[in-house]
Amino acid sequence: MNDLHTRVWTALGTVLDPELDEPITDLDFVESCTVSDDGVARVRLRLPTFFCAPNFSFLMVADAYDAVTAVDGVREAEVALLDHHASDEINSGVAAQAGFVQTFSGEAVEELGGLREQFLRKAALAGQDRVARPLVDAGATPEELARLTLGEVPPSVDLDRLRERRAAIGLPAGDGAPLLLHPDGGGVSSEQVPLHLRRARLTRVGIESNGEYCKGLLAARYAATS
Repeated sequence: MNDLHTRVWTALGTVLDPELDEPITDLDFVESCTVSDDGVARVRLRLPTFFCAPNFSFLMVADAYDAVTAVDGVREAEVALLDHHASDEINSGVAAQAGFVQTFSGEAVEELGGLREQFLRKAALAGQDRVARPLVDAGATPEELARLTLGEVPPSVDLDRLRERRAAIGLPAGDGAPLLLHPDGGGVSSEQVPLHLRRARLTRVGIESNGEYCKGLLAARYAATS
């Protein structure tokens, strides 16, 4: 792979499945990615089923297009979704840089910013379980957890991920921000900590379980071509 191809692939790694909160590259949703020496990038995406929700699908294709075209050295990009019931509409809409409403005129009633935020808030809640769970296992009390800030938590990949999800929706993500926050950004009292962490854990388990299910569907769907 040349350097430009590597940078395009890295850019695709920033694109998340909004529901699963995982990069499309880790989920194996990128069927192919080629970049010519003169900067023409062609990306083909695939999803677990023919009927994956058009709104999620559109978000991933549009985000992939934006990520690839932002790479220095890419002068032209073509991002297309394969084997999906709305492939034609999604691909033409993204190529024209039309929004979701225009692409699905007469069917869609609003753009997808609210949907993206909804799932980022869920991801931020799930991230609190990932970061807090080792602290709970080490004996941290509800009172200690309620006072704990992000800057006081040991560095980790999970902490970085939590900061990123919060920052994306405008929630406090600096060192002085509380570790535990309600999805609306409100603080969590020591009395609320046990229930809050149960909700965070259920959210994390739900997201991760859906992720494993989708990976299994994708593997089964494309088993003959892998």
